[in-house]
Amino acid sequence: MNKIVQRLLTFFIGIPLILGVIFLDPSKAHIGINALTCIASVLASLELYSLFSTKFELKNKILITILCALQPLLTFALLYSHQNLDYSYWAYLIAVMIILALEVFTQKTFEKSIERLASTVFILFYTGFLFSFIPRMTAFKEAKIFIALFLFTVFMNDSLAWFFGVLLGKNNRGLIAASPNKSIAGFLGGYLGAVLSCILAQHFWPEVFSGAVYKPVILGLACATTAIIGDLIESVLKRSSQIKDSGNIIPGRGGILDSVDSIIFTAPVYYILTFILFNPEVL
Repeated sequence: MNKIVQRLLTFFIGIPLILGVIFLDPSKAHIGINALTCIASVLASLELYSLFSTKFELKNKILITILCALQPLLTFALLYSHQNLDYSYWAYLIAVMIILALEVFTQKTFEKSIERLASTVFILFYTGFLFSFIPRMTAFKEAKIFIALFLFTVFMNDSLAWFFGVLLGKNNRGLIAASPNKSIAGFLGGYLGAVLSCILAQHFWPEVFSGAVYKPVILGLACATTAIIGDLIESVLKRSSQIKDSGNIIPGRGGILDSVDSIIFTAPVYYILTFILFNPEVL
């Protein structure tokens, strides 16, 4: 099947399915989106481990995967049991300390300790800690709306960037060495998609996204910027590992990392900006 057709099918089928999981979930704990987040964290950590293993010696795969998954899982558990969310940061802290301690007590030689520690801690941060900001959003009173806008904004940034790049980007590519096929037209399309998504959200839910129109514009611009950087970061990782796609689980896109790179890098920025701009009520 043509890759463009696969990508379009993924977009028109995948987005409604995810939005359905968000809005049709009857549980107040938002079990659906939290379960998807934990599953995505596990799969992404496995893909990143495979990516890094082409260049570096790493710690135990099973241990790293468990420590990554525990971070969004603990965040969800704290929300479910109505505990202080600040404790969720402990998961990342403890995970890193475990990795450091294991390096001291389980290794016989230490010539590659720096690469083992640096690569492992990065995996914990990238596919564990960053993912934990998605379940954090389920603490909002209007969690379904906030999470839906977050995902839709990133999807629209990614999709319009691709569409504008294909349509208008042939003569303005090569701006970014990390991904030479990315074009100025694509970047502009991504910004347009993200900003329009946030403006439309304020139009449909003015009581949630209250205030002047500059607020959703700022949110859209920030999300587009981080989504683009997140995509480029994964491009750097793949180029360094000399791998085209992180996997092949999603038709037209590649692996889980290829699909969530923009999402996980945008999640903490979106989470922080919603507090600054809209001050959401927390349950």
